[in-house]
Amino acid sequence: MMTPTQIELARHALGLDGRRRQSYRNYFVTGEGCHEHTEWMAMVSAGYAWRRAGTPLTGGSDLFRLTRAGAKLAIERGESLDLKDFPTVPS
Repeated sequence: MMTPTQIELARHALGLDGRRRQSYRNYFVTGEGCHEHTEWMAMVSAGYAWRRAGTPLTGGSDLFRLTRAGAKLAIERGESLDLKDFPTVPS
């Protein structure tokens, strides 16, 4: 289960602000040393997100994306996910 802080971060990553009823993105950029980074790393460990190490494009900070399972924990009744932000990864 996600903590309230993790749900808030996940909702931000999805672009759900209480007015939108469907997600329109799926990313969050943060660097080591920030409290958000610790929360995202916990979500990665729980299988709710994945991490791509920082690059020049992200200013050296890590890029996090929610898994579909993690995103489903963050949405509220009446909201939906735009599935284009959750591509199927070939096995």
